[in-house]
Amino acid sequence: MTELPVTEGTIEFRGHETWYRVTGDLNSTLTPLVVAHGGPGCSHDYLLSLAALASSGRAVVHYDQLGGGRSTHLPDADRDFWTVELFLDELDNLLTTLGLDARYHFLGQSWGGMLGAEHAIRQPSGLRALVLSNSPASMDLWASEALVLRSTMPAEVAEALDRHEADGSLNDPEYLAATQAYYDVHVCRVLPNPPEVVRTFEIMSHDSTVYNTMNGPNEFFCVGTLRGWSVVERVRHILAPTLLLSGRHDEATPATIQPFFDNIPDVRWEIFEDSSHMPFVEEPERFRAVVEEFLAAHDAD
Repeated sequence: MTELPVTEGTIEFRGHETWYRVTGDLNSTLTPLVVAHGGPGCSHDYLLSLAALASSGRAVVHYDQLGGGRSTHLPDADRDFWTVELFLDELDNLLTTLGLDARYHFLGQSWGGMLGAEHAIRQPSGLRALVLSNSPASMDLWASEALVLRSTMPAEVAEALDRHEADGSLNDPEYLAATQAYYDVHVCRVLPNPPEVVRTFEIMSHDSTVYNTMNGPNEFFCVGTLRGWSVVERVRHILAPTLLLSGRHDEATPATIQPFFDNIPDVRWEIFEDSSHMPFVEEPERFRAVVEEFLAAHDAD
């Protein structure tokens, strides 16, 4: 197979830089796909396998959001700096600068899907299709479902989590091991984690400013600026055809996704039976096939 062209660069945004990567040709007749990573504060690396979607002829655009990956890091920025609106403006700037704003598909994973929902609610004229992968419709739902999932873990894991959270000893090795046990079931079931997933976690470990500020110390509860975030009452405004993707063992449980399915006018939902929060890693071929079929159906829209 012919190797696909790859272009990397940075875009100026409010005096900082947003890093991006384009796989394929942006001038293709197929609608380009923009991919947004999770976190907040992760990097694109763990989603890089989706660049294979460019083999169909469409360009695939990955980018690192401000504060993560290869984009500008701002560890000393005020807490109020990190807002949903900041990342929506950054996305708009990316689309405009790369000349994509008139016609594009969007795939967001986890927090990236939360961002994608907010973006689609604004009804941008160029958005042809929306993919929300492993994304909750509200942080209250996310937190309550995390408690449900924790209750299904082995007793010693659940007890260690509860005890150390009560003590405030979240850096204790026992707590970290219990957290990892949860992640191995509900975040990524491919063990050991693939290199691209490890790379994202390593990058985040060097600067977790955005994640800690907007979410909190881990996946179990949100104590950051996203606390109380919800689009449940607003997703009815999403007009773009929408594909929901989740894993049967996902930390984004069906209850966290149901509001999207109930309220977006044009929506379908695909559940990956052998996956958790990363079906693009856990069932990669099927994931790409489902996404490509959906995007191809809306290339002419």
